[in-house]
Amino acid sequence: MPEISRLASLHIVLVETTHPGNIGSAARALKTMGLSSLRLVAPKVFPNVEATALASGAADLLAQAQVYATLDEAIADADLVIATSARQRRIPWPCISARELGAVLQKEPAEHRIAILFGREDRGLTNDELQRCNLHVTIPSNPEYGVLNMAAAVQVICYELRMALIGEQVAT
Repeated sequence: MPEISRLASLHIVLVETTHPGNIGSAARALKTMGLSSLRLVAPKVFPNVEATALASGAADLLAQAQVYATLDEAIADADLVIATSARQRRIPWPCISARELGAVLQKEPAEHRIAILFGREDRGLTNDELQRCNLHVTIPSNPEYGVLNMAAAVQVICYELRMALIGEQVAT
């Protein structure tokens, strides 16, 4: 079984987050699933007391979060860049489900650094940002209402990656 340290190669990147509560909730999602690298690209408000309150025990991840001025800076050291999006687009890049992402990452060398991008709360990632990515991931949802809060999407992706990479292994 892969070691829990495998999760350390995963970097969750939030692009231009406007609501500080989403940053805190995302940090909580990471910590709950055993991830530890949170990168923020030009957040509107950070640090912020609301982010800390919603982190609820994951303030250490907020304190360690790396803030970047541009997306290119945030992904410069990544060997694989993955975009998340609820919208289907006509640009022809590989699109897989969150569950399939876990299977893809199982095949990645352990030393590869992987950046998983989450876009703005109101409109997600731009097509230009998506074109910087190797893969496009979506979370299957209700076709009549497929809108997830950004922190909820982070939680789902982190859960799927944890299960794929380390299963039900518990930190001791």
